[in-house]
Amino acid sequence: MNYIKVNYTLEPKITEASEVLMAQLGDLGFESFVETEKGFEAYIPENNFSPDLLKDLFIPFGDVRTDYTTETIQDHNWNRTWEENYFEPILIDNDVLIRGSFHKTKEGVKHEIVIDPKMAFGTGHHETTGLMIKHILETDLKDKIVLDMGCGTGILGILCSKLGASEITGIDIEEWAYNNAIENCSKNNVSNMKVIQGDASSIDNKGYDIILANINRNILLNDIPEYSKVLKPGGLLMLSGFYESDLKTINDVTRKQGLNFISSKSDNKWIASTYRKG
Repeated sequence: MNYIKVNYTLEPKITEASEVLMAQLGDLGFESFVETEKGFEAYIPENNFSPDLLKDLFIPFGDVRTDYTTETIQDHNWNRTWEENYFEPILIDNDVLIRGSFHKTKEGVKHEIVIDPKMAFGTGHHETTGLMIKHILETDLKDKIVLDMGCGTGILGILCSKLGASEITGIDIEEWAYNNAIENCSKNNVSNMKVIQGDASSIDNKGYDIILANINRNILLNDIPEYSKVLKPGGLLMLSGFYESDLKTINDVTRKQGLNFISSKSDNKWIASTYRKG
């Protein structure tokens, strides 16, 4: 699958301005972002892109000037791209090492996850992925049935398997994510994670002990009622992919679905929150 890369430059480069732009682009279907010296790169599948998407973006900083260029990225060896440019091993809470197959292992780490990403999101480097992992590490996963919505590379579901979950279902709407999650499950010897290409309409009604959804604000607001329907009483819902400023809006929707706020974690204005049903 080909991608469109939009290379944004900001003058001056203000973190808050970049975050506002990325949040809007995420709502428009952009899947991943990479910080650059002068701004950031944003990636979207070619068949989802139109120049009109970029016309009405708003930055509430009058002194920030923006410019962008677009480039078509041909489907190619993303592992090589990551190895050469972006992906360094990451250690979260001294417990979880996330690395590519092209990296060396590290002794003394409780859990090691090998991720060969096809695109940028889901390597653990983005704040939201790291925050979700921290929530998961504080949760008893033994014999739990888990749903991972917007599973991306499969990293969260793979970790749940390593922590004792009995059954995991990963769902992602993108074909690259579907294929990549299956590949990464194999690399990590995870045989109890089923991966489905689809959206919230693909969720079955079996009932889940834990639901993970690291997507974006608008999709979460739309799909939280669907998550609540299949979450068992006493089950946990973990959400991320939105900013601290969105938490009240998210909490208003979860409360209406009988989901009680438990806790949240923040990093660089991104946030992940956990809820219990009933």
